Amino acid sequence: MKRFVAIFLMVSVFTTMYSQRKYEFRAAWIATVANIDWPSTGGMNTELQKHEMVTMLDSLHKLNFNAVVFQVRPTADAFYKSEIEPWSFYLTGSQDSMPKPFYDPLAFIIHEAHKRNMDVHVWINPYRVLNDADVSKLSKNHIFFKKPHMVVKYAGKYYFNPGLDETRNYLVRVISDIIRRYDLDAIHFDDYFYPYKVAGEDFPDSETFQKYPRGFNNIEDWRRNNVNMVIHELGEMIHQTKPWVEFGISPFGVWRNVYRDPNGSNTKAGTTNYDDLYADVRLWLQNGWIDYVAPQLYWEIGKQVADYSVLVDWWNRNTFGKNLYVGLYASGLVINKAQAWKHPNELCRQLHLNERYDNVKGDIMYSCKPLLGNPQGICDSLACTFYKYPALVPPNSGMGGARPASPQNLRVQKMGKRNYLWWDESNLRGGLKVTSYIIYVFEKDEKIDLSRVDKIVARVQDNCFDLSVINNQDCKIVVTAINRFHYESEGSKPIEL
Repeated sequence: MKRFVAIFLMVSVFTTMYSQRKYEFRAAWIATVANIDWPSTGGMNTELQKHEMVTMLDSLHKLNFNAVVFQVRPTADAFYKSEIEPWSFYLTGSQDSMPKPFYDPLAFIIHEAHKRNMDVHVWINPYRVLNDADVSKLSKNHIFFKKPHMVVKYAGKYYFNPGLDETRNYLVRVISDIIRRYDLDAIHFDDYFYPYKVAGEDFPDSETFQKYPRGFNNIEDWRRNNVNMVIHELGEMIHQTKPWVEFGISPFGVWRNVYRDPNGSNTKAGTTNYDDLYADVRLWLQNGWIDYVAPQLYWEIGKQVADYSVLVDWWNRNTFGKNLYVGLYASGLVINKAQAWKHPNELCRQLHLNERYDNVKGDIMYSCKPLLGNPQGICDSLACTFYKYPALVPPNSGMGGARPASPQNLRVQKMGKRNYLWWDESNLRGGLKVTSYIIYVFEKDEKIDLSRVDKIVARVQDNCFDLSVINNQDCKIVVTAINRFHYESEGSKPIEL
């Protein structure tokens, strides 16, 4: 008998309608830099690392999360086996060491997440080399020592120089290596492009600008072009290598203030993507260089200089057809001292507000470990209300792809003391792999409506389902298929039990 995995099991079959969105991205950031979320300390024994990760994934899965955003390259180092960059200090305690006993954390996490039908977005920090000035932490084989001309020091930290073609080529090489070797679902950048500005200190790239101006007379336009080029090139490389792999950006929450640009938001933020981080995210969306955007809207509703309600409305109107996932500040329920965050529950207010916007396709919560501590009862609210039923990762219409063929020939076979539902594996349509099947259960006299998330009882990875988990044996079942582009097939012909 083929192994099967039943995920987000819902053994009770509900008959009442529920308006929860069927397609909704639900993710948490798993930060590894400084051991924020995982592993709890660098150099921890492999089995303890695995145990921590499995516990985290189980907890997220129980809450009906369907994705994780996992940081694999915090400071030009690796949480995976790489021939290009050294093992991360935050994983092993030393950049010269590999995990003991040996394992590949990225491969392990992809396997464990996919087993639970959760996507893995691989989180890369493009320009950060070292988070402080202590170069003794770096491996002697680190590119910092091999090619020091690629690195600059700013505000007590080290960064790649974005103005060099060599930097861009190196970054594309690193990410191409990851995509080719791992079964990931997306490449993800957060808000760190050019570093956040420090008063009284200029980023040291003026010599590079003078040497390689590329036709620009203004250094700030030149800096934006440096980032534009790497985003454009990466997007093309990713889709040429694996067309189903998404490229997503989670920028700082304000693109530009309206007093600087009529296309900007009605905010007065002291920092903006365009003017300070040189990340023209709106242009990337407009040109189709990225597949989704997840702005970090870490402020409360009503904040004077950066109102959450103003910003979610602005991003909703500036997606240019790309998927919008809102970055929510789960950690703020623990550490934010503003009055709004002291009255439960600011995140719930924001989630309710998001429901008003059609272009908001889900959310990502920062960060995982504080979230799972259930601050102000947020996990209870997710389980009882917002994430009560499972949801499917939204397809991305701008990436191509097509719906898979419907499962065929549903039949019941008894094996031992149990009855199993079998069906023919869905044929590949356009060469797109089917990753899982959705099991819907309806009353015999009930209308089949595949928008009803409360009718989903399981998601399985093989063409077999154990019928013993269904309480109601007097019912009809419909099966659909999901492919790598997250498209769902039409329903199978119903089978009655």
